[in-house]
Amino acid sequence: MKDMIIIRPIGVIHSPYKKRKNIPIQGRFKDNIEAWVELKDEYVKGLKDLEGFSHAILIYYFHESDKEDIEGKPFLENEKHGIFAIRSPHRPNHLGLSVVKIKTIRENKMYFTQVDMIDGTPLIDIKPYVKYFDSRDDTVSGWLDKHFKNGKIPGNVIN
Repeated sequence: MKDMIIIRPIGVIHSPYKKRKNIPIQGRFKDNIEAWVELKDEYVKGLKDLEGFSHAILIYYFHESDKEDIEGKPFLENEKHGIFAIRSPHRPNHLGLSVVKIKTIRENKMYFTQVDMIDGTPLIDIKPYVKYFDSRDDTVSGWLDKHFKNGKIPGNVIN
C-alpha cells in the first residue's frame, strides 16, 4: 500500500453558501438552491453525455476543515459517533460526497441544485448517479433511522 496518493482538483464548486452557516446537512433538504461546477479546460470533454443523467455524484475536498477526528458529534445528536458513521468534514483525507440534481451543462460548467457545499470547494471527481447501480432496497441507516421515523424529516436538518 502506498503511503501517499496525489489527487489534483478537476475544478471548483461555486455555491451561494459563503460560510458554513445555513448550509443544509444534505442538499436535498434545500433543493431549490442552485450552484455550479467550473471544470478546468483539460477536463471539459469529460462532461460529454452527462446531460442525459438527472443526477451526479460530486466528490470534493473539505478545504476549510482544519482538523481530523476519529469520533464526532453529528447535527442531530449530542452523542459522539465514529467518523465513518457520520458525514463530518473533519475526517481522514477530508473527502466529501454529494448527490446533486443536474440542471444544465454549458461549456465548462455544470449547473445543479441540492447543494450542500461551501463556495470555492475543490472538485475531485464527477460520477453519474445510476439508479440501477446506486439505489438499494431494504437499507438501514444505523443511528439516523430513529430521527426519520415514519418518513418525517427533523426540523433541525433543514436550517
